[in-house]
Formats: sequence, structure tokens, C-alpha cells
Amino acid sequence: MNPLKHATPVKTATKNYEAWLRSQVKLVRADLATKHKVMATSPFIFLRGTFFRWAEIFPLMLPALIDCPTLIGVGDLHIENFGTWRDHEGRLAWGINDFDESFPMPYTVDLVRLATSALFAIKDNRLSLDAKDVCKILTRNYTETLADGGHPIVLAEDNQELGKMARERLKNPARFYKNMQRQTQSRTSVPKDAEEALLSICPEPGMVLRYYHRTAGVGSLGRERYLVLTDYRGGLIARECKNAVPSAWGFIHSEGVEDPKRLYINDLIKGAHRSPDPFLGVHGEWIRRRLAPDCARVELDDLPVARDEEILISSMGTETANVHLSNEKIAQSVLSDLAKKPKNWLCDASLIMYEATVKDWKAWKA
Repeated sequence: MNPLKHATPVKTATKNYEAWLRSQVKLVRADLATKHKVMATSPFIFLRGTFFRWAEIFPLMLPALIDCPTLIGVGDLHIENFGTWRDHEGRLAWGINDFDESFPMPYTVDLVRLATSALFAIKDNRLSLDAKDVCKILTRNYTETLADGGHPIVLAEDNQELGKMARERLKNPARFYKNMQRQTQSRTSVPKDAEEALLSICPEPGMVLRYYHRTAGVGSLGRERYLVLTDYRGGLIARECKNAVPSAWGFIHSEGVEDPKRLYINDLIKGAHRSPDPFLGVHGEWIRRRLAPDCARVELDDLPVARDEEILISSMGTETANVHLSNEKIAQSVLSDLAKKPKNWLCDASLIMYEATVKDWKAWKA
């Protein structure tokens, strides 16, 4: 018996979600069409673009993992949702990059989604570790970090090997800003509240900003996204904002939820046990952030070929626990639940979701 048969057909599910999305924010038709095309290019890209589908089929495919301690999770967690930023002290920090889909959900959702994305990387020969090793490393570091109360990942005196990998992919500043301008379209104006969100994280009031429409990402592709570039004391700086929308988890699982449209991004960022990005957060109806060669998402292909993958995966498990510790009172319940899980639960669950995602992708591509 295939539980996926009881789910809405993937194309219908996509139409339903996008109709709901249109009721929340203005969508950019051309960007949405681009998203549909890129979703067909690979099952991993499809996974990144369809958290709403994951939210729908996860309980069908893995009913035993729904009745687990609930906390504010990342939601759209995957192996390329990690990056670097500068903290309040100017130190280079590393961790989860995107919190758009944050919402109360079983803690297992994030772990299984992260492990599933690693399976895609393994199948695409982008990771050399095998699935069992990845799941073992993730579970071990997640559990240990949760028990210890968090291990912020700052690439300074500690985490030197991860720091070498991260610094290897830091962009050349001249090339970074040229590429930024290439992937944008100049705008003479932006919505007033978006302008306010961007100005709120600029170094000085009243700066003269050059506005652009930016097409980027996968999961949020189709929503309005604006970029500003400006010269500041000898060099270019960049800021970005995109529409903040309620999590797809709340849309799919609205029954019994007090406020399915509430945004949890700031709650998760402020409570996480990590050195925060001082520019990242929600301002009004926009998610704002700094963009720079040292402040961006890190893709696996950006990292050096010669790398310690165990350290990389270990850090992902650690950072997931760091973020889940924004729900510190739930930590002990999660640890107790993990202790009851069968030995290979994460590997088995991620394989089930991997196969379900591939089936959905084939149906979408067809």
C-alpha cells in the first residue's frame, strides 16, 4: 500500500497552495513561472521548492513521527539552507540561513527533511558519505548539542576546519556585486513598507539607494523580493527584503492551530542558541537581511572538493539543535523521545520521504 495515493495529486496541491499564497501576498508571475521550470530540473530542487507538499505528505508517509514533541521548527530545512554571516562582534558565524517556514511542528520534521536532502546529495555524487553515516552523525550531534544546551558555531578559535571550508567559498567582492546586478532588474520605486524595511538596516538614515527587483531562491521564488545597492564609505553594500508569508505548515495543518497565519521567524531567531545575524529578521511584512560576500547561503558546490564531510554534517546536526533550543523547555521531552526511537529510525524515515519526493517530482516533470 502506498500512502502517497491518499494525497492530493502534486499539481493540484501546487495550484491550491499558490491560490492560497495569492490571497496572502502579491506574486510575481514571471518569477513563479521560473520556479515551476526549475522545480522540474531535479528532485532536490523540487524538494526545496515545495515545503507545502512536504507538510502535506509527511504525516501520511510517517504517521509515527507526527506524535512527537512539538517545537518551533525551521520547516524548510535542507542541506543547502546553511550559510555565513557576521555577528555583532564582526566574527564570521555559520548556521541555518532561511527561516521563512518557521512554525510549531514535531521536531522530527526538520531532522527527516535535512537527512532526506542529504540523500539527494549522495545520489547526485555531491556527498561521498553513505546514508547511514549521515543519519548517525546528524542524530549524534543533534542529541549531544540539545543535551549540552547549545554550541554556537563561530568560525574563530574553534571550528577551524569548518572555517577553512566556509572561507574557501567567500565570494570575490567585485565579482559578487557584478553578479548581483546581473541577476536583478532596476526599479525606480518599491512599496513604501519595503523601502522602510530596507532603510531600517542601512548604516545611516536618508541614504541614496539604488533599487532592484531580484529573482533568487527556490522556495520563496514568486514572492516580491527587492535589493538595494549603495556606495558607503569606499565600497558597495547590499540589503535585501522579501515578502514574509505564513508558513505552509500552518496552511496545511490549520485545524486546531490557534493562529495559522502567525509569523514565527523572529521568535526562532531571537531564541536560538547561536551568535545572531544582527540584520536578519521580520520588519512589518518583509524579511530583511544584509547581503555580502561573507553573508550568504553556502551551496555544496561552493565548498572545496577536498573537505571533511563528517565535520560539515556534524555542524548541521549541531546547528539544528541550536535553533530548536529556542524551545528550551521542550528539549528534555525531545531527548526522551529520541531515546525511544529505533536505531535506524532517521535513515528509514528519510528513505521513505526520498522515494515519495522522487515520485512527486516525476509526476510534476511529466
